[in-house]
Amino acid sequence: MVAPAARHDLRRAAAGGTIATRRVIATTPLVVAVTSGEPAGIGPEICVRLRDAALPARIVVIGDRALLPDVADVAHVPLARPRQAGRLDPGNARYVLALLDRAIAGCLSGEYQAMVTAPVQKSVINDAGIAFTGHTEYLAERCRTDVVMMLVGGGLRVALATTHLPLAEVPRAITRTSLLKTLRVVNEELKTRFHIGKPRILVAGLNPHSGESGHLGTEDAAVIAPAIADAVAAGIDARGPIPADTLFVPERLKGADAVLAMYHDQGLPVLKYASFGRGVNVTLGLPFVRTSVDHGTALDIAGKGKADPGSLIEAVKLAIDLARSS
Repeated sequence: MVAPAARHDLRRAAAGGTIATRRVIATTPLVVAVTSGEPAGIGPEICVRLRDAALPARIVVIGDRALLPDVADVAHVPLARPRQAGRLDPGNARYVLALLDRAIAGCLSGEYQAMVTAPVQKSVINDAGIAFTGHTEYLAERCRTDVVMMLVGGGLRVALATTHLPLAEVPRAITRTSLLKTLRVVNEELKTRFHIGKPRILVAGLNPHSGESGHLGTEDAAVIAPAIADAVAAGIDARGPIPADTLFVPERLKGADAVLAMYHDQGLPVLKYASFGRGVNVTLGLPFVRTSVDHGTALDIAGKGKADPGSLIEAVKLAIDLARSS
């Protein structure tokens, strides 16, 4: 894991290096890069709809100009093959990754102060012969840092100990070391990005009833509880493991700043029920701000004028807020 001080150094470099440069950025409009995502999906059309939102920043949409009519500020990246709404084409997989690479490079150089991503289709990228499990993992590899996926919405912040894995692989992926790293990132980012002085993090158990004293699995007692103890010893206010079926009740959530779920579909159904269409995905641990929508490519409605830009607008708004406060 990149130490907090090192991440601050990276942020300083991404913002232009010196205190004087950062002061200039603070008094000029923020520039936010928005990648338009899978061209066959709704990404391009919801990016176009950003023109109707009153956003206090300069928004640069990255993509093929032909897909982004009436967008004033486009960083043009040409499609590899003609796009047909709703129909995936592996020939455009590298185009999708080129959008991400352009935004990452711009954030690291200081050209952009944050990046926001429209949805991509993981399957078609893999069909093109490219190993790709998601934005979060791609960003971690490109920036060479430990990151954590967290969704924000409906009054909740839900981080994930594992991300895009088959359920059968989750127990092996959860280790005492990895959980401590994750808790460190979540704790640090809640302090620095969200300005929470002493974050309180509730940690879900992996098994039903958090293992029922070992009768329903040993991971909670053998792995998760010791990782939480390590985090507490390091000054992190982490509590658990808490059975996931009672973790999200209002009384337990009262006073909590974030929940750490063990896997994707343990924590996100609750958050998406509370906020779908207005939730925001935040990547913690990067040297710059990155947010994303809480939905997929919606191929079935692409090009039909039915796409709701609400989550993208919320993602841009949160990116602006986080970038300003960094």
